[in-house]
Amino acid sequence: MAASTSGKRFSLSKNDGVLAKISNSTIVTKGKQAACGATYVGKKLAKSTGKAAWHVATTFLVLGLPLIIVMDREQQLNDLDLQQASLLGVVPPASAVAPQK
Repeated sequence: MAASTSGKRFSLSKNDGVLAKISNSTIVTKGKQAACGATYVGKKLAKSTGKAAWHVATTFLVLGLPLIIVMDREQQLNDLDLQQASLLGVVPPASAVAPQK
């Protein structure tokens, strides 16, 4: 494509402008490669972090949550036993009462 301005002829082709020279420079090319590499590493890191978070969360739901529920239930039963013992006037076992100094 060519255009004429006041007798001078200039080209609007893609490879002739200042922008084309800058975008074809080695610094810009290396910068683009570095950005692409950083993007690739970022995506891989995000994907592996997401997988690890999934594994941790599902393991907690399968193993940790039932353990917490059982421990809470056991604590409630112990508290109920101590309360009933105090109402009945029965001395609780030595393991349930902290030793006095």
